[in-house]
Amino acid sequence: MGSGQVTSSEPFDFQGKHVTVAGLGVSGVPAAKVLHGLGASVTVVNDGADERARAQAAELEALGITVRLGDGDTLPEGSELIVTAPGWKPDKPLFAAAEQAGVPVWGDVELAWRLRGPDAADWLAVTGTNGKTTTVQMLASILKAAGLRTAAVGNIGVSLLDAVLGEERYDVLAVELSSYQLHWAPSLRAHSAAVLNLAPDHLDWHGSMEAYAADKGRIYEGNRVACVYNVADKATEDLVRGADVEEGCRAVGFTLGTPGPSQLGVVEGLLVDRAFVEDRHKNAQELAEVGDVTPPAPHNIANALAAAALARAYGVPARAVRDGLRAFTPDAHRIAHVADVDGVAYVDDSKATNTHAAQASLAAYEPIVWIAGGLAKGATFDELVAKSAKRLRGAVLIGADRALIREALARHAPQVPVVDLDRTDTGAMRAAVQEAHRLAQAGDTVLLAPACASMDMFANYNKRGDAFADAVRELGSADG
Repeated sequence: MGSGQVTSSEPFDFQGKHVTVAGLGVSGVPAAKVLHGLGASVTVVNDGADERARAQAAELEALGITVRLGDGDTLPEGSELIVTAPGWKPDKPLFAAAEQAGVPVWGDVELAWRLRGPDAADWLAVTGTNGKTTTVQMLASILKAAGLRTAAVGNIGVSLLDAVLGEERYDVLAVELSSYQLHWAPSLRAHSAAVLNLAPDHLDWHGSMEAYAADKGRIYEGNRVACVYNVADKATEDLVRGADVEEGCRAVGFTLGTPGPSQLGVVEGLLVDRAFVEDRHKNAQELAEVGDVTPPAPHNIANALAAAALARAYGVPARAVRDGLRAFTPDAHRIAHVADVDGVAYVDDSKATNTHAAQASLAAYEPIVWIAGGLAKGATFDELVAKSAKRLRGAVLIGADRALIREALARHAPQVPVVDLDRTDTGAMRAAVQEAHRLAQAGDTVLLAPACASMDMFANYNKRGDAFADAVRELGSADG
C-alpha cells in the first residue's frame, strides 16, 4: 500500500456560487434544495421532460430554483460547480464542456462529504459488484449491538445528505457506495473500507473493466485504519496495494478458509479474527458461529466476515459482532427460503441480477432446478454455466435474453433438461414454477437466480421475486 499525506477537503463557500445540478430524481432534488438553502444560485438540468420530471421541476421552481428540462448536455453559462446524479455517464457532453471550462464535477457523495460538520461521524464504506447492501446492513446491526449511534446509508436508499445534515447525531455511518458514486467522489476519505468482490458489471457506463475497477478502488484512498479485501478475489487485494493511505493503515483480508495473520476467516464452523487481536501470529478471537449468519450460504458468510472486519477496525468488541449478526435479517429476494413443497425447497434470489451474483447463489445449493433469464445487459453465461453444471437437475428459462443461457447450457451442460418458456405475460412466472416443480425431486432446491435484470417482464427484481413467491405458495396450496 502506498502511503502519502492526505489533505482533508477544503470547506466550500456556496454563498452566491453558480451551481449546476445534473439530473432530477433521488439525489438531484435533495442536492438542489440543500445547495439553494446554502445560498447558491442553482440551475437543474435534466435530459427528460416527462410528467414526473415536470412535477419535480415545479416543486423546485416554487423555491426559486431554475430548472431546464430536455437539455442535459449544455453547460449553463457561469457555472462554477456541477453536482451530478450518480447514474450520468462520464462521457456526457455536459462533463466534457465542464472539463474544458475548468468546472469541477462532484457527485452527491462528494457533496455530503464536503458538508460534514467538524465533529462528523466516521464513515465505514463498502463497495463491490455484489453483496454491498447486505454487508452494510450487517455492519450497521453489529455497530448498533455495540451501542453505537449508526445508520446504513448511501446507495442503499437512505440519502447521505440527509444523514450528514439531519438533526440526528451519529457516531459512525455504514456507507454503501456504488462505482458510479465513487467515480464522482474525489475527496472522500473513509475511516476504513472494503471492496467485497469485482466482476464485470456496468461496463457500458465505465467503458472498460479497468476503469470500473479503478473507480471501485477509490474507496481505499486515504483510509486511516483498515483496507478490507477478499482473499479469494485477487483484484481486490491489487486495489489495496495501489491505494494511497494514511501511515499505519493496514490491509485486512477475509476468507472462507482458515485465516492467516491480519485476516478474518472460518475455523470449524466459527468466524474468527486474526487481525484485530494481540499477537495475531499466535492468537485468534472467536467472533460468532456460522449458524449466527442468516442464511449461512458461502457468499453470505463472506459478507458477514467483511462486515465484522470493518466493525473490528472501528474497535467493536467480539460479542457485538455475534449479537449483531444474530439480530440481522436479510432484505426480501436475497436467497430467501419461500417454502418447501413435496420435499423440494423453493428459494427466491431475484436480486441475483448478474452472473456473479447468480454464481454465488448456485454455489449454495445442490441439486438445483434453476429458473433464470431476463435482460442480459451484455453479459455472457459460459463461465457461470460451466462452473455450476454439476449442480443442475434442470433449468427453466424465461425472459428476453434466455437464448443466451440456453446456448451456454447446450455447450457446457448438455445433459441438463431445459424448458424454454417463450412467454412474457403475467402468468409466465407461474408457468416457470410449475415446470420447475415437474423437474424437481425430493431433496432438490428450485432456485430463482435469474443472472439477468428484470425490466423486460417486471417493474423491478422485487416484483419478479414476489411473482415467484406467489406462484410457489399457489403450488403449495394446490398440493396441500
